[in-house]
Amino acid sequence: MALNPDAVGSTSDPVDVTWDSRDALLYAVGIGAGHEELQFTTENTKGVEQVVFPTFPVVVGWGAGSAMGKVGSFDPTQLVHGKQAVTLHRPIPVSGTVTLTGEITGMFDKGKAAVIDSATTATLDGEPLYTTTSSVFIRGAGGWGGDRGTSGPQNVPPERAADHEITYVTSRDQAFVYRLSGDRNPLHTDPGFAAMGGFDTPILHGLCTYGFTGRALLHAVCDSDPARFRHIEGRFASPVFPGEALTIRMWNIDDGHTVFTTSAGEGETERLVIDQGLLRHS
Repeated sequence: MALNPDAVGSTSDPVDVTWDSRDALLYAVGIGAGHEELQFTTENTKGVEQVVFPTFPVVVGWGAGSAMGKVGSFDPTQLVHGKQAVTLHRPIPVSGTVTLTGEITGMFDKGKAAVIDSATTATLDGEPLYTTTSSVFIRGAGGWGGDRGTSGPQNVPPERAADHEITYVTSRDQAFVYRLSGDRNPLHTDPGFAAMGGFDTPILHGLCTYGFTGRALLHAVCDSDPARFRHIEGRFASPVFPGEALTIRMWNIDDGHTVFTTSAGEGETERLVIDQGLLRHS
């Protein structure tokens, strides 16, 4: 098995994907929203117009539009989701049909491993709606002598107390709801499969933790207004187990930038699960 470094720049065939109000509602409850966020979790509350969480693009057409099929061969069991970003060109409508096109934007040789960067662009009515970018880390896939790429700290919080801090407690059954938005990987629900990966119990989807984080940022920094939420990025640092508390800490850097971290657990068990976090907002 070998990766093909010449795949950088390769694109997928465009594919159309449709979602509706129900999909947006299901995603909202999958990332823990409920009775206190009726604009995201209901479509029939008097005087409340339904809106969509800005991180919703990570589940739209789950897996559709990806160009990863162009990168060559590798062992999928050795792939780990490294980073994720969502850039919004305008708020996500409650329902719509977008055309997705994926591109391989980078491939880096880390020696014993490889990192692949990719992007997916969504257009609605011929105009850009959002772009998602991600990096995956593939153990055992490096060693072809390619560029190592950049490394080192990014979006480091200042050495002072956070300007905002929100803690959400995930449900022990959180993964069973979140998976209905598209990611049916048994790692998140099947104890036997999780054990093969070295876990005593299934772990929560990383993008579910990402959604909880975006939800906190939206409410604390953007006054719950999706139109003010422009871009989110972060690195997955450690797995989360369903039922754990998530604490999102936010530091305002200037009028349009906030850096953040997400930690799981409490007290001595608290650990960093998302770092290098950046929100761009208005």
